[in-house]
Amino acid sequence: MSDKSHWDHIYASRTSDSLSWFQQHAKHSLAMIENTSVAHDGAIIDVGGGASALAADLLHAGYTALWVLDISAAALDAARLRLGERAALVHWLESDVTCVQLPPAGFDIWHDRAVFHFLTTPEDRAAYVERACAAVRPGGHLIIATFAEDGPQQCSGLPVMRYDAAALHAEFADATTLVHTETEAHRTPSGDLQHFCYCDLRRV
Repeated sequence: MSDKSHWDHIYASRTSDSLSWFQQHAKHSLAMIENTSVAHDGAIIDVGGGASALAADLLHAGYTALWVLDISAAALDAARLRLGERAALVHWLESDVTCVQLPPAGFDIWHDRAVFHFLTTPEDRAAYVERACAAVRPGGHLIIATFAEDGPQQCSGLPVMRYDAAALHAEFADATTLVHTETEAHRTPSGDLQHFCYCDLRRV
């Protein structure tokens, strides 16, 4: 996984709403989470959620058991500041997703928009998949969003992987089935267009 100092610098030197992956509301992610029919008290973890509006959107929608995981302390600080008093309703975890310790089968939904595509080595991807699949209960969901095949080749000064739905599911195929996939044309704060691939994977 990328060096923690790199991400702390990114978040400390720029406002969240200037980052390329910023969304005012996480509409695609929220819709896919709602489509799983997981109960509002189901446990949801948002991986790399420091600059995401998803936690706020989930709280507004009535979800009550939320975790946010990010490698960057600065990202988590910004997220807590954005939520204000509601930050106390979220469990915050500062860790590298490739080596994090999480409750076994502790989550109904694992959500990741724009972390997995930064894992450019097979070893890092295998570590991620192992931890993600161990953390999601059987029948639970992994909602993973990465740059699509025609997405950027770099982000935040780092190389990335790009996926279509088949290739993304293949990374998790031993432990999941593909439930649903869709694409998103994301307009960045600077006006560029980035294409994302989303997969809803059910844990077997």
